[in-house]
Amino acid sequence: MNDTAASKDRREHWRLNPAIDFLNHGSFGATPTVVLDAQRRFRDAMERDPIEFLAPERELLPELDRVREVIAQLVNADARDIAWVRNATDGVNAVVQSFPLKPGDTVVVTDHGYNACSNAVRYAAERSGAEVRVAEIPFPIASPDEVVDAIERTINDATRLLLVDHVTSPTGLVFPIEAIADVARQRGVRVLVDGAHAPGMVEIDLPRLGVDYYTANHHKWLCGPKTSGFLWVAPEQQAQVRPTVISHAANRAIDGRSRFTSEFDWTGTFDPSPLLAVPAAIDFLDSLYPGGLTELMQSNHRLALQSRDRLCEALEIAPPAPDSMLGSLVALPLPVSDAPLQKILHDQHGFEFPIYPGPKPDTRLMRVSLQAYNDVDQIDRLADLLPKLLP
Repeated sequence: MNDTAASKDRREHWRLNPAIDFLNHGSFGATPTVVLDAQRRFRDAMERDPIEFLAPERELLPELDRVREVIAQLVNADARDIAWVRNATDGVNAVVQSFPLKPGDTVVVTDHGYNACSNAVRYAAERSGAEVRVAEIPFPIASPDEVVDAIERTINDATRLLLVDHVTSPTGLVFPIEAIADVARQRGVRVLVDGAHAPGMVEIDLPRLGVDYYTANHHKWLCGPKTSGFLWVAPEQQAQVRPTVISHAANRAIDGRSRFTSEFDWTGTFDPSPLLAVPAAIDFLDSLYPGGLTELMQSNHRLALQSRDRLCEALEIAPPAPDSMLGSLVALPLPVSDAPLQKILHDQHGFEFPIYPGPKPDTRLMRVSLQAYNDVDQIDRLADLLPKLLP
């Protein structure tokens, strides 16, 4: 079976609109039917006996721990260092709102960062009298070294915290986190990684990365239900980090558990079914290829490179980043225009992917993100169409 036929077979596992070429997995993900079924079973159990299911001292905590072990294995971490958050934005907020900033301190972000998380840093800085400094990363970019150099230039003697993306949302770049963390550590700067897109797209080895905090989503490239995510915190920093909602465990940690785990496990009544269904999502992704999730990530990466090359040829532009800096997101520059290109592509031609201002002035980018249900035929149709719609 060729790749296109195989991807069409895989597409049957998702409930995506068949009239749309969905090239936007990166925004909110898409959850396979088998995972939604698993989530529904958890919800049914919860409604059948709410107390037995939700009371932390009964069924809930062992179930949360079961998922914690699965995520810990995925990122090569100790399960005791993993807490639950609604999403990566929630995780970033938890860290920056807990961080002891004071007047005169600086926090570094990049101009490729996710706006919501950069806003969280700005808010914390405004409240404390700290300053936010922005590392300007080139795009197009020739080497990961340019990322490290830009961040190193932006860190100063007052820098206390660095927020950096593992995979950048607007430009689809895989940043060299290990090298960045090494530079920051030499300057006494703690590193918070927004890994929203990373699990299920790139391999993650948290101890090797050398960062202080790492937060990510389950609903994007792991295809879990919306919404759930995790926050990993190095043991020496855990006493400082609090959830964005303070609840019972602030003064009543659960027996045998750290305050860190206890506080994040229960921030008030919630629906745990998206989180509890994450192992089903990982099992599903593992089943798609003989080599499991690793082979899936490799396949998505190959499709991203094929897609980039085909679209660059159609747009008559050079690839804006080296192969090594791409996962399964591809962002490409487009001519600046007031024409509602995204709406035209969606409403008239059945394509779903974002078009938006780039991180540099007077730039516009398009971004396609490729999952197991996509194929090169979709990209070929887009490549044939785009030049006809551009100024």
